Amino acid sequence: MALMNNSEFRYFDVLVAFFVAVLLVSNIASTKILTLWKFTFDGGTLLFPLSYIFGDILTEVYGFRRSRRVIWLGFFSALLMSLVLFVVQILPPAGEWNNQQAYETILGFVPRIVLASLLAYFAGEFSNSVVLSRLKILTRGKYLWTRTIGSTIIGEGIDTFVFCTVAFYGILPSAVFWAVLVSNYIFKCAVEIIFTPLTYQIVGFLKRKENTDVYDYGITYNPFRIT
Repeated sequence: MALMNNSEFRYFDVLVAFFVAVLLVSNIASTKILTLWKFTFDGGTLLFPLSYIFGDILTEVYGFRRSRRVIWLGFFSALLMSLVLFVVQILPPAGEWNNQQAYETILGFVPRIVLASLLAYFAGEFSNSVVLSRLKILTRGKYLWTRTIGSTIIGEGIDTFVFCTVAFYGILPSAVFWAVLVSNYIFKCAVEIIFTPLTYQIVGFLKRKENTDVYDYGITYNPFRIT
């Protein structure tokens, strides 16, 4: 899926690259469940909240239509990564290579995890982008923090619930399942709040340098439309 011609923007492609990189690294890191202080969550949670911050910045500065294309780019990138890892998994290992089990443990294709990740990403990212876009119109561009945090509360809530339910419900013990779900959600929202001052700086910088500040009047929020 080709992106719009954004040659007039100096930093758009950089944001897209970081957005996709954060998404892919987070998916791989999610294979480990860890405990940090009183929180129990998958390893991808350490980095994944940044994808929502990038999503906020993209929608706030460049508008929902461009953000929609970036979300789809991330979706197909994650799907491609999963398919490649699966093909590599099922191909016979070389005789002198003894790490097949380790590969399957860390990078192995687990249909339920992959499905959970893709569904959660799709629902959460689009919810986040739509809410931020609409709040920008309602607030007339004021109070950026209300839409970055408000959209994250909704988007991350949907993302976390979908992912944990599809990936872990019925597999993890009930106490661990709820600990992972709640810890993930609290941690992700906390990251958004902590990074709010930096988000303000980046958004302000981009609006000045790119000479753009899109308001999504009269657009369709249909996620399946690519124009």
